[in-house]
Amino acid sequence: MRIYIFKADSLCAFAGDANGSRLPKQFAPWTADGYVETGAHPPHRLSRYRIESAIKQHGFQLWRAKQKVE
Repeated sequence: MRIYIFKADSLCAFAGDANGSRLPKQFAPWTADGYVETGAHPPHRLSRYRIESAIKQHGFQLWRAKQKVE
């Protein structure tokens, strides 16, 4: 499964389609930010199994990126 990555303010999301059609509307607008190929590791050591399970159940997986400290 190809996993698509989206961003909205401080939230990030994984989705199962390139349009992010099932992403939560209350956090819109969502901006496409790339994808993870089938079999490749997701960013930040996140569990591919959990991401795919959430996409199958809910249509997306949300995650919050930590702000970089300078």
